[in-house]
Amino acid sequence: MTTVSRTFLVQPEPAVVIDYLKDFAHAEAWDPGTEKCTQESPGEIRVGTRWHNVSKIAGVTTELTYTLETLTPGRLVFRGENDSASTTDTITVQAKGGGSEITYDAVIEPKGAGKLGEPLLKLLFERIGTKTEKQMTEVLDGLPA
Repeated sequence: MTTVSRTFLVQPEPAVVIDYLKDFAHAEAWDPGTEKCTQESPGEIRVGTRWHNVSKIAGVTTELTYTLETLTPGRLVFRGENDSASTTDTITVQAKGGGSEITYDAVIEPKGAGKLGEPLLKLLFERIGTKTEKQMTEVLDGLPA
């Protein structure tokens, strides 16, 4: 299991941040690995909504189905699954100053033979975590107030 965590500040208030990030299709804008992300479940976004995500990481394309497991005014949890890995992304948002403090925790669990590469995965995902923090900050700070 590989865990990556980042805590950072953005200008929008928590309600704006949660409203934007609850739509995992927006990962195309803030996640450096995501190439395409489309909502599979019809209707409004709620717990149980699913997305099909296509990402390229270290030159390898992978597809996962993400499900929104938790949606509260201060916390989002997305669970991604495919045959080779599962991931849990927890985004906690709280008011800080005039904006928000975000804590983004990603837990990646390789399955099968993928477990052998976990030490390298940690290094790779730490780099991705830094890029994600930068991109997410830029995107969220660019949202209308």
